[in-house]
This record gives sequence, C-alpha cells and structure tokens, in this order.
Amino acid sequence: MKPLITIEYCPKCGWLLRAAYMAQELLTTFTDELGGVTLRPSEIGGSYIIWLGEEKIFDRKESGHFPEIKFLKQLVRDQVNPEKSLGHSDRP
Repeated sequence: MKPLITIEYCPKCGWLLRAAYMAQELLTTFTDELGGVTLRPSEIGGSYIIWLGEEKIFDRKESGHFPEIKFLKQLVRDQVNPEKSLGHSDRP
C-alpha cells in the first residue's frame, strides 16, 4: 500500500490555499509513490503539520516557518523513494 500524506492546516489563518498548493506539488512529483494527499482542517490555531502516514515530518510551530516546497519534496522523497531524482529541486 502506498503511503498517504496529510497536511493539517489552520483554516482560521487562511492557509487552505497554501496546503492545496503543496498537495498539488506532492501529487505531481510523486505520482507513482503516494497513495494520496489529504487536507485536514486543524482545530488548533496556527497549526500547519505535515504527516507521512503516522509520522510527523514537518511542524510549522516547531520550525518557526513554513516549509519551502523544494525542502518538502526532499523530505518526502527521502522517505518514499530515496533514489528518485527531483531534477532542479535537488540542486542547491
């Protein structure tokens, strides 16, 4: 079974579009590796957490910022297909 990603976002903060954009990018990049991406409104204000299955891979509150899409793709790639080239997203 392919892994699922959940993006938990604060709807009161207006972060739905950001979450949808990141979901689109991940689904486009990892077409063969992911089983899907779910957007989940959080009941906790200011929350923006990205889960890979049951594992939290990014938390905005812990890091103090949102993830850059390049960084997020690298995080996911390292878990689901470490050999996958991300093209320009792998370049410094």
